[in-house]
Amino acid sequence: MPKGLIISNISNIYEVENCEDGKIIKCIPRGKLKKEDITPVVGDNIQFECQSDGTGVISEILERKNFVKRPKMSNITQMIFVVSMKMPKPDLLLLDKQLAFAEYKHIKPVICLNKTDLEKETSINKIADVYEKIGYKVIKTNAKTGEGIEQICKYLENNITVLSGNSGVGKSTLINNIFKDILTIEGEISNKNKRGKNTTTCTTLYKIDNNSYIADTPGFSTFDIYEIESKDLAKYFVDLSKYIDDCEFIGCTHIKEDNCGIKKALENKEINIQRYETYCKLYNELKERELHRW
Repeated sequence: MPKGLIISNISNIYEVENCEDGKIIKCIPRGKLKKEDITPVVGDNIQFECQSDGTGVISEILERKNFVKRPKMSNITQMIFVVSMKMPKPDLLLLDKQLAFAEYKHIKPVICLNKTDLEKETSINKIADVYEKIGYKVIKTNAKTGEGIEQICKYLENNITVLSGNSGVGKSTLINNIFKDILTIEGEISNKNKRGKNTTTCTTLYKIDNNSYIADTPGFSTFDIYEIESKDLAKYFVDLSKYIDDCEFIGCTHIKEDNCGIKKALENKEINIQRYETYCKLYNELKERELHRW
């Protein structure tokens, strides 16, 4: 039975790349998958049966390395978080949520600061310095001119990469520039509210070479991390996590307790204050949700 990779899903019709010859086959899931409450998603490695009319039927979903609910994808190895320097303005709260989520899912994160032509270099470097000091790779790009595209391409090799970020930050433009072709519809920015208009309506994997794919996903203005428990959140803020063992109390929330290793590191300016404040905000949100879960 041939194996394939799901590269898109529109109205429950799955485009599958045959691993043997690279041909694209339109498939539907077998009924037993619905009975087992398993839904195929983009990124799934599957087995399928060929039909006489040239279509296929997905018979089995192979084991997933990871699964992301929003956007629904599996087997992601890398996420490039695209942050616009202006129009829309940088959303660092969303970026920190995304970074924590990537750490939680064991997915390699890369930060892309886009639209560098619209902001002063000092402001761009201020953001870049915060995350580079933590240990994250930061790439500065101008998707319209192609600046920084070569750097991004180096990171795409042998990865299934997702570009993630708010609508209007330039994800589709970056992809178009990478492929030197119009693969996705570039969004427009509303002059009225300076927010992006979402133009990507479904998740699609674009093939770069035999082992490299890049996904364009629908833009979104929120990013939920409710899979992470509040007590574990600090583990996924990598700049905070290395100080957890310095806390006096087991189960320290790193907010109200005395003799907290993270708070001491903050006082010694070893942790960025904005990152710590984001942690506190997200911790309280997660804790509040947990208290009202039932």
